[in-house]
Amino acid sequence: MASFVDRVVLHAAGGNGGNGCASIRREKFKPLAGPDGGNGGDGGSVKLVVDANTTTLLEYHHSPHRRATSGTQGMGDDKDGAKGGDLILKVPDGTVVKDLDGNVLADLVGEGAEYVVAAGGKGGLGNRALSSPKRKAPGFALLGEEGEAADIELEVKTIADVALVGFPSAGKSSLIAAISAARPKIADYPFTTLVPNLGVVQAEQSRFTVADVPGLIPGASEGKGLGLEFLRHIERTAMIVHVLDCATLEPGRDPISDLDVIEAELASYSGDLGIAGGRVPLNERPRLVVLNKIDVPEARELADFVKGDLEARGLRVFEISTASHEGLRELKFALAEVVEKARAAAPAPEPAPIVLRPRAVNEARFTVRRLGGETDYWFEVRGTKPERWVRQTDFNNDEAVGFLADRLAKIGVEDGLFKAGAVAGDEVRIGDPNNAVVFDWEPTLQTGPELLGGRGTDLRLDQNERPTRGDKRREFTERMDAKTEARRELWTEREAGHWTDPDAD
Repeated sequence: MASFVDRVVLHAAGGNGGNGCASIRREKFKPLAGPDGGNGGDGGSVKLVVDANTTTLLEYHHSPHRRATSGTQGMGDDKDGAKGGDLILKVPDGTVVKDLDGNVLADLVGEGAEYVVAAGGKGGLGNRALSSPKRKAPGFALLGEEGEAADIELEVKTIADVALVGFPSAGKSSLIAAISAARPKIADYPFTTLVPNLGVVQAEQSRFTVADVPGLIPGASEGKGLGLEFLRHIERTAMIVHVLDCATLEPGRDPISDLDVIEAELASYSGDLGIAGGRVPLNERPRLVVLNKIDVPEARELADFVKGDLEARGLRVFEISTASHEGLRELKFALAEVVEKARAAAPAPEPAPIVLRPRAVNEARFTVRRLGGETDYWFEVRGTKPERWVRQTDFNNDEAVGFLADRLAKIGVEDGLFKAGAVAGDEVRIGDPNNAVVFDWEPTLQTGPELLGGRGTDLRLDQNERPTRGDKRREFTERMDAKTEARRELWTEREAGHWTDPDAD
């Protein structure tokens, strides 16, 4: 039998982006025809999607670690890597997503609502994408970024129109079984109901859902019994129905005292007021009182005795029997009336607006701070671009390191270090303190490729050094003309007698 799980901790990780490819095209008569390395594929993301057929978080209770697929590496011949597929995790309607500190990240209500838990990493650029008129043949490619990792808490808050609350064995499960097609477990001992039950009730043209919440006891809002675990399931309900047991034999209990205890627990319970349906305190929502088990003669007498006191408090009171079904029809229509009024008063759902957050004109792209003491100090560089560029750099490739230095200098990181008081040889850390790239700063970075020419160039691919056919033809013509002119000069000198024959002398 499937268990009901309404709270789990999920460990999600997006897929890593694939690395870019550094490749040179090779063709007949063109052994070095230019860069053709493709880009790496983006990693897949982990998404939560509301599914109407999913009612529990049991799957994630057994398998809490989820990871999306990674993108593949780029290849030569201008072939980009494949993108990783998104991992879709189906959750029940009414799931609240929180971080481990209890902050609400998303409230998933409605079929198809989704939330990206962990985004996939971006794929690295290949040397084809990195080439430019000034960098004709990059000998490196960018690495793919790692996917995001997140630890979140999923909590289901049942979406129902009516919530049945009361002491254990008050008859809530019997009531929901009598007015709907739900068949919860029913027994004559306390705490029979261990999980919330939902039932759909039809009253003429009105159709609404009723939730049976496990029994409450004094101190439930403080964690006693099962109440605290399931009070959150009534945060979204439009109305609350107090089911009072008029046939209880426990000393010190009667319908009036039971009502006062439950009302006090509802008032003490502090739910999440920042989500839909939780802004109105539970004790201020529409309420009805059901006096149950009037099929027992003593219970009917007690119900008649306390009905006047309850109505004096402004509460509508219904006397019912789940065994004989007495009074159930009137109760169903009364519930339908309140639910319809609540639905009419509720604002129409609006799609979530698209929020654009452009970067301010004067917003700094990075920050440079000096940290540490007088002698043991370092400079910390934080910013979206520098940190992303560092993650994408292959530090085993001198040309890639030089490219990183050029990018950092272009956005002013080097100037920022100068202004912060950094000198050559100081320690610089870029990125999160727990996973930063640490190096000794040198204002000008010299790498091997500079000895071959400009960064990202290859003299073998410089077409200006290779003569064309026209150049070769012109060179041949000039050489032949020079030879003809030389013969003409020699013949002229011989005719003029400038040359003598040694044998004739």
